[in-house]
Amino acid sequence: MCLFQFTARRLVSQAHCGLKASSSKKQKFCLEMARPSSSMADFREVFSKAKHIAIITGAGVSAESGVPTFRGAGGFWRKWQAQELATPGAFARNPSRVWEFYHYRREVMLSKHPNPAHVAIAECERRLSKQGRSVVVITQNIDELHRKAGTRHLLEIHGSLFKTRCTSCGNVAANYKSPICPALAGKGAPDPDTEDAAIPVEDLPQCEEDGCNGLLRPHVVWFGEALDPGVLTAVEKELDICDLCLVVGTSSVVYPAAMFAPQVSARGVPVAEFNMEQTPATNRFRFHFPGPCGTTLPQALARHETEIIS
Repeated sequence: MCLFQFTARRLVSQAHCGLKASSSKKQKFCLEMARPSSSMADFREVFSKAKHIAIITGAGVSAESGVPTFRGAGGFWRKWQAQELATPGAFARNPSRVWEFYHYRREVMLSKHPNPAHVAIAECERRLSKQGRSVVVITQNIDELHRKAGTRHLLEIHGSLFKTRCTSCGNVAANYKSPICPALAGKGAPDPDTEDAAIPVEDLPQCEEDGCNGLLRPHVVWFGEALDPGVLTAVEKELDICDLCLVVGTSSVVYPAAMFAPQVSARGVPVAEFNMEQTPATNRFRFHFPGPCGTTLPQALARHETEIIS
């Protein structure tokens, strides 16, 4: 399955808010509906009735925990941007350098903690599950802060910093070792003057499956790689049944995740965007709440007065 095949096949036919282009009156109505509301009271009313909530999160959520994004100007590790290191080709040419980069990121993340946005999402999931309602988090982040906050129903579409995959046998395993292997201890400094450690392949992380000893790689989706079809299928199923969708801390420009919420909106489901600023998709959503997610989301997902908790 290609990166956005499963969403693209619907979005093409659901353009212009699902209305055909033959009627100018309908087009005008569509444009008027595209103006998002910032009424928290109106959102809370919709939230109180939702049974299946899908929450799509991006780097903006983790940024409030002090997690570096490595995207855009200044997003360098040494003299490279993530796009130059997070590729199959870069790993094939220099696995030591790539592992230094990911070792640094793993060590940074071990010192970070969930912020109020992560906590609000996890608390909402726990609370609503007792009412026969569901929350699923579909995240582009690889830092596991949602998991650390207590989120259980989690789809990590780009993988995880704390999982490895064997390049020989394909085994995927959780790995929270610090350092992940002795040779990486004290390595990975981001200063541009730091020289590569040039660690021999046999000293890099190795598979622990019986008789394998293959070279491990981070279990993350690199540039140029397709997303896991199984994860995408699970995402599609969740988007099909959700009756409320939240887009939190994402620029809505990275595909295929950028298509998820517009797909939901196109079938008439309310979508609320929580972001520091407007995005290319903002006008396709019913709600937009500007500002830090850690400030806006706890209020939005707090217990509604109509909720009955036994």
